[in-house]
Amino acid sequence: MSTPTFQPTQQHSPRPPLPPAPSERGIGRGRIALLAGGGTVLVLLVAFAVLAFAASNPSLVGEGESLTHVKVPLTGGHIVSVSAVGPNERPIPLEVRRGSLYPKVQLATGEQISVEVVMRRAGWVGWLAGDTVTKHLTLTTPRASLHERYITLAAGAPLKLSFDQAVQRLAYGPPEHLHHHTLEAPSSDITLAHSAEAGSIEVAAAPRRWEKLAKPVVISWFPAGVGASAVLSPKPGTRISPATPIVLSFSEPVSQALHGSSRPRITPATQGSWHEVDSHTLQFRPRGFGFGLDTQVSMALPHNVHLLGGQQQGSANTGSWTVPGGTTLRAQQILADLNYLPLRFESEHHVAGTAAAQETAAVSPPKGTFAWRYHDVPASLRSMWAPGVSGEMLKGALMAFENEHQMTTDGLLGPEVWRALIGAEIAHKRNSFGYTYVSVSEGSQSLSLWHDGAVKLNTPVNTGIASRPTALGTFAVYEHIASGTMSGTNPDGSHYEDPGVPWISYFNGGDALHGFERAQYGFPQSLGCVEMLPSTAGKVWPYTPIGTLVHVS
Repeated sequence: MSTPTFQPTQQHSPRPPLPPAPSERGIGRGRIALLAGGGTVLVLLVAFAVLAFAASNPSLVGEGESLTHVKVPLTGGHIVSVSAVGPNERPIPLEVRRGSLYPKVQLATGEQISVEVVMRRAGWVGWLAGDTVTKHLTLTTPRASLHERYITLAAGAPLKLSFDQAVQRLAYGPPEHLHHHTLEAPSSDITLAHSAEAGSIEVAAAPRRWEKLAKPVVISWFPAGVGASAVLSPKPGTRISPATPIVLSFSEPVSQALHGSSRPRITPATQGSWHEVDSHTLQFRPRGFGFGLDTQVSMALPHNVHLLGGQQQGSANTGSWTVPGGTTLRAQQILADLNYLPLRFESEHHVAGTAAAQETAAVSPPKGTFAWRYHDVPASLRSMWAPGVSGEMLKGALMAFENEHQMTTDGLLGPEVWRALIGAEIAHKRNSFGYTYVSVSEGSQSLSLWHDGAVKLNTPVNTGIASRPTALGTFAVYEHIASGTMSGTNPDGSHYEDPGVPWISYFNGGDALHGFERAQYGFPQSLGCVEMLPSTAGKVWPYTPIGTLVHVS
């Protein structure tokens, strides 16, 4: 039997498809290629534009001693304008030096500043990204702080100050007398010379040359191993003003040194308040008239606290200071302003109506000019006037002021008188009586009463006899009574006592203007007094209160 074999069945192949027309095939592939290439170019152009835009922007960075620095982009450009404002939109002029911005005025440390810089881009980049670009930066001017303000020093060790950043300007020393220094190179560590084993000074610093010094802070140093100790600022033994704050720095916390809330005793008792500045520091701030002028101020510490740098080489527990008195010139200025002198004073500088400002002016008077208040002034009165010079005219004006304010009429400038003068000046409490000057002539035995620029009265008088003459000179009336008893010793040694003498104005010892009945007037008849007809004396007396000048020639 035969094996079947497989033979494939013959088939006819189908007709192959026609290829596409040449024109259709070329157009399709070209379009795809073109679109693909165009997309790549576009992406590259966008990427390039983004990179160019980014690379064409300046930046503001901190650099060196400048306020800020303009970092020019890689693509180039130049600064068109710069501006800055401080708090309350205060404009701050700037100077550009090689891309760095420096303020032309001094700025405070820790002050917030807004800076604006306008830069013009390079030509082709400007076409692509814009001609100009504006950058803003808000920054805070640098401020330096001390790491330590209470320093314990070994014997002979220098006083080293350490700041939290480098400083270029420094001031240190006693309050209101700081020594200023500009460092050649910025430094955060400063070494100061000192001679006392303990002490306090004020220190102010600024990190940049163009900054104002920060508010001074007090630093204190103490010797090692002396227990609870303290230093006073200002240094005891120095002069202070009535309003000077007194700072007390302790080597240990205040509550520990003073055993709680007790406070040192200040003499004389002074209006003011204590403030705990920090854990180691107390401050007393005077108020109102403060310590007053021409006073000795002292502060006593508890016995367990050693006052270092005091009056007794560190062993005392009391520090004291001197407040200077006011000047004669300022007293004259105030008395003229209050109408107690026959002159006016025009100040070149306004003195504020506060006790502190007036007390400062009392020690350092403002400049200005005096002018006579009246056209017709007696020559003898004119001759005794001298700005800044004490004399009977000033004494009389002070006595008149004291009498008006119910004070002891001694004509002396003391703490209470200064306080009253300054109080009256602040309150504009002026004298309304006017100004009187009495001239007595022994040659003509006459009296002339001048008041507020005019002669009110001329009258004959009796002055002292040859053995008891009326003293020559100018004297201020010191007692003013409507009637009194006069007694004394006659030239022959007998005693006299005359009750009911009217209209008495004592001006020199027992010498007085007064009324007295005589048969005649115009001759030396008294025992030193200036006698007038009682009715005439009654007219003179109202014009001659305490402080009135009586000139005898």
